[in-house]
Amino acid sequence: MASSKFSIFLLLILSGMILFQDNKSGCMGVTACPQYCLEVAYMTCTSSGSQKLTGKCNCCLAPKDCTLHLSDGSQVNCAS
Repeated sequence: MASSKFSIFLLLILSGMILFQDNKSGCMGVTACPQYCLEVAYMTCTSSGSQKLTGKCNCCLAPKDCTLHLSDGSQVNCAS
């Protein structure tokens, strides 16, 4: 009886180690997205050249390597 309880305990420990191991691929990483919106006039991205795209609220929602052009004339670079 004690042997079966130990086996179940060991199985749970090993399962937990597999599930909670450090994931190098980043699949389980979560990034929090801020809940604010900038006054974006338009957006440009390196992949689309100088084409003016519909702006996103902030860099969290915009694709990588894009620049948000704000209505006051300033810019926000979304590098990551």
